[in-house]
Amino acid sequence: MTTSLRFSRLAALLATGASLSAAPRAGDVFLTEQGSDRRLAPAGTLQFEPLPQPSEKQQCVFVDPSHAFETLLGIGGAITDAAAETFDKLPPAQRAELLRAYYDPVHGIGYSLARTQINSCDFSSASYTYVAEGDRELKTFDIAPDRQHRIPLLRAAREAAGGQLTTYASPWSPPAWMKDNGDMLHGGKLRPEFRAAWAEYFVKFIEAYEQAGVPLWGVTVQNEPMAVQIWESCLFTAEEERDFVRDHLGPTLAARGLGGKKIVGWDHNRTQIYQRAATLLGDPAAARYLWGVGFHWYVDDTFENVRRVRDAFPQAQLMLTEGCNGPFAWDKMMDWALGESYGRAMIHDFNNGASGWTDWNILLDETGGPNHVGNFCFAPVHADTRTGELHYTPAFYYIGHFSKFIRPGARRIVASPTVDRLIATAFRNPDGSIAVVVMNPSAEPQPFHVWIGGQAAPTLSPPHSIMTIVLRGDSG
Repeated sequence: MTTSLRFSRLAALLATGASLSAAPRAGDVFLTEQGSDRRLAPAGTLQFEPLPQPSEKQQCVFVDPSHAFETLLGIGGAITDAAAETFDKLPPAQRAELLRAYYDPVHGIGYSLARTQINSCDFSSASYTYVAEGDRELKTFDIAPDRQHRIPLLRAAREAAGGQLTTYASPWSPPAWMKDNGDMLHGGKLRPEFRAAWAEYFVKFIEAYEQAGVPLWGVTVQNEPMAVQIWESCLFTAEEERDFVRDHLGPTLAARGLGGKKIVGWDHNRTQIYQRAATLLGDPAAARYLWGVGFHWYVDDTFENVRRVRDAFPQAQLMLTEGCNGPFAWDKMMDWALGESYGRAMIHDFNNGASGWTDWNILLDETGGPNHVGNFCFAPVHADTRTGELHYTPAFYYIGHFSKFIRPGARRIVASPTVDRLIATAFRNPDGSIAVVVMNPSAEPQPFHVWIGGQAAPTLSPPHSIMTIVLRGDSG
């Protein structure tokens, strides 16, 4: 089956899914399953019957809408230079297909969140900034490098999403002359005398993007501030980041009429999130400027560290700002584990308090790039720029089980499986529907009941599968 025909079939299935039964105590099931061609496919309707007390032998996922937690900001991915350059190499029909696949909430998976970069990053074809060497006053500031590929794609994605796409930006490095190592790459630190200018740089970026038709919801302070990378990188200790937010970035945005823009701290791994969050949020003068804390999924999982931040600082929001699999290999692109890594992380991150989830590149080419330092990785969709074909990996469908059915403004509710073989999360959408996502990473089929308010419906989770059950009508 060609990629175009495969997507046409996907679009038809998702369009069918948009007209769901409103019968009381009914649940419409959508399934992605290894070893079959079912991808976000309608898989029947569940009928609920009274079951006041399940037995210990009955595997269940208990759903309780009476307890609501975080409100979902959105789910999406990063529009980088690499994604935009690859997009522009596609034929017009495949460009339209990709936009529909990601951003259309009916015929696609309804992405509602986007991350982009300030200056270049590893997923750029070369290093660049927006100002001339040594321009302390930023008089030469110009986002010209972004106008050819990235800004047009950001605008097109926003349009495909119906004009609503929450977008934020992250810097990988200030200009080399602002740093103590004189290099955008290989770590280094922002020199103290340029902290004010760097904060002003954020202002100019936000204003320029908005003038270019890309309104920004907010910014992160620094991508991976604890990592010395061979690509664009810059180090901040927790105290240095706190002081930059408190004394420069926050006040500068506020003074320039941009106080409504959100500032996200950390933007690095879950492993060290608590220490960073405690330093940033433990200072009231810094915390007043922070929306919350972003995190990545690399190194170890340490999912519960997200919950520890939520419990200690309930006023702060949490969001995964980057995750991907790698290194890239063309013959591994359809490995099922690529999808399961997303399903597992998304369920645990949401259950531990995340209110947003942002994948890394939305699109890469047949090499896992372009990337100017050879740091190639997987994306949910890869384009073969030699043929113009699009290849949708299992990760695309696993993410879609969340992004299509759990919409911005949804509130997380209780989803409690009775066995470790199943993992689950659930949300109540603004329209009142309830989306329950259940993943079976095991090699055995798992029968279970969806139980809600004394009513239950039996179903079966196939081996290595993920399902979303959408409850509408009288669902508690």
